[in-house]
Amino acid sequence: MRIDLISIFPQYFSVLDLSLMGKARTSGQLDIRVHDLREWTHDRHRTVDDTPYGGGVGMLMMAPPIFEAVESVIAQ
Repeated sequence: MRIDLISIFPQYFSVLDLSLMGKARTSGQLDIRVHDLREWTHDRHRTVDDTPYGGGVGMLMMAPPIFEAVESVIAQ
């Protein structure tokens, strides 16, 4: 089984090498691939956040890097 994870914090998923998940990965039963969303950005700051709409608090993710990442992962 293959699972692809796209995140701006790919190091967060290093814990998947532990316990039963780690054993399944080592034995080849589970293929988890972690991708850094910032690989699909096109500015020098590798920006993935967009300005919030409506003046609310927090940040929004930019759509183009997400779409490019998903299309690239599906093409693999």
